[in-house]
Amino acid sequence: MKMRKESNIWFPFMMMVTMLVMTGMALQAQDWPQWRGHNRDGVSKETGLNLDWSSSKPALKWVFRQSGFGYSAPTIVGTTLFCQGASNGKDFAFALDVNTGNMKWKQELGAEFEQDRGNGPRGSVTVDGDRLYLIRGGGQIHCLSAADGKMIWQKDFTSELGGKLMSNWGFSESPLVDGNLVICTPGGDNGTMAALNKNTGDVVWRSKEWTNPSSHSSPIIAEVGGIRQYVNHGSLGVAGVSAKDGKLLWKVDYPATSRRMSAVIPTPIFNENMVYVTNGYGAGCMGIRLTKEGEGIKADTVYTNKVIENQHGGVAMINGYIYGHCENPSNSWVCQNMKTGEMVWSKKCQDAGIGKGSLLVIGDRLILVDEQNGTTVVAAASPDGWKEFGRIEIPERMKDDPSQDKKVWTHPVIANGHLYLRDHDLLFCFELKK
Repeated sequence: MKMRKESNIWFPFMMMVTMLVMTGMALQAQDWPQWRGHNRDGVSKETGLNLDWSSSKPALKWVFRQSGFGYSAPTIVGTTLFCQGASNGKDFAFALDVNTGNMKWKQELGAEFEQDRGNGPRGSVTVDGDRLYLIRGGGQIHCLSAADGKMIWQKDFTSELGGKLMSNWGFSESPLVDGNLVICTPGGDNGTMAALNKNTGDVVWRSKEWTNPSSHSSPIIAEVGGIRQYVNHGSLGVAGVSAKDGKLLWKVDYPATSRRMSAVIPTPIFNENMVYVTNGYGAGCMGIRLTKEGEGIKADTVYTNKVIENQHGGVAMINGYIYGHCENPSNSWVCQNMKTGEMVWSKKCQDAGIGKGSLLVIGDRLILVDEQNGTTVVAAASPDGWKEFGRIEIPERMKDDPSQDKKVWTHPVIANGHLYLRDHDLLFCFELKK
C-alpha cells in the first residue's frame, strides 16, 4: 500500500515533467507557413540543429524532380510542403509529404506565365488553417483548399482590380493573411494595395491615396502606438496604410538614382518602430523612424546610404544588425547597424568564396545561397565579423533551363529540422537534425 501511495504522488509530477519535455521538443521545431517564415523576416527560431557543417555536413534526405519552372520558395506546415511551379503550358500548385518527398496533390491553375528571365510563379504559398493563398506571375490571386488543392476562389489583378506592375517580369508577391483579410499589392490607379475578404475574394478596401504601380515586394505588418498598418514597397517608394481602411498613413520616396529602377524586390524589415528598406539599381538602403502623431503616423528618414544595395536576395535582421548582399560597388556580404545605418563589416564575395544570393537567419547563423550555382554556406550572424562554418553543394542543376539567367533565385527555407533548396524543377530536402 505504501508503494502504491508513493506511486500516486509521483505520477502527476512525472506527467508534468513529460509534458514539459514534450513542450521543449515542440519549441525546437518550427513551421514555415509563409514567405520568409512566421514573421516575414527571414528568421527561424528553431534550435538544436546541425549548423556547423565544417565537421558534419547535412545529409540529403530526398529530391523532388517535378517542381516545374518558377522561383516560388516552399512553405511548410506540419508534414506538408506547399509550393508553385509551371510545366507543359500550365501554372500549378502542389503539396508534398516532407518525410518522403512524395506528391500529395497537384492543382493546375491556368496558363503558364512566360518570361525570358524565367517562366512560372515567383511568390510563395501562404498557409492559413485549411486554406492556401497564392499569386501567380500573371497577376492572378487564388484561394485553394490545403487538403486537396481544389479552387475556392480566384481574382485577376489586372482585369478585375485594375492592377499595374512596374515591369514585365511578373507579379512576385506572396500574399499576407491578417485576420479575415488577404493583403496584396495589385498596384494602379485604384490603389497600390488591396485588402480582400479571405473567404470570398471580394475587395474590402483599396489604398486610394497611394496609387503607384506594384513592385515585386511583399507586404508586412507593423504596429506603432497601437496603430496597425501594412507596409510595402511601391514602384517609387515605401508606404504604410491603415489596416482598418487602407488610408495612407505615410509615404517616403526613394532617393534620386543614377538610372531608373527596373525592379523593387526585397521585403521591408520592421523593428522597434523603424522600417528598413533596400533595393538595387542604385537605390541603396533607408532607415525610416515611425512615430505616432495624433491619429496618424509621422515618418522620418534616419539615414539613406549604399552600405547595402540589395537587388533581390533579401536581407534579414537579428539583434539589431542587418545582414545581406551589397551589389554595388562592393559586391560583398555585409553587416549593417539597423538603427544608425553604419557599416559594421563587409566580406568581399571573392574572399568569402560565395557570390551574390539569398539568405536566412537561424539562431546565431546565416544560411547563404549563391545564385550562380546553389552553393550554400553557414556563416556567423555576428557583428564581430565574417566566420564560415562549412558549406554544401546542391547535388545537381536543372537541365535545359530556358531562362536567360540560369540562376538559383529561390530563397532557402528551414522548417522542422530540414533545409529546403530549389533550382526550378529540382527541390532538395536536407536533414539538419543532429
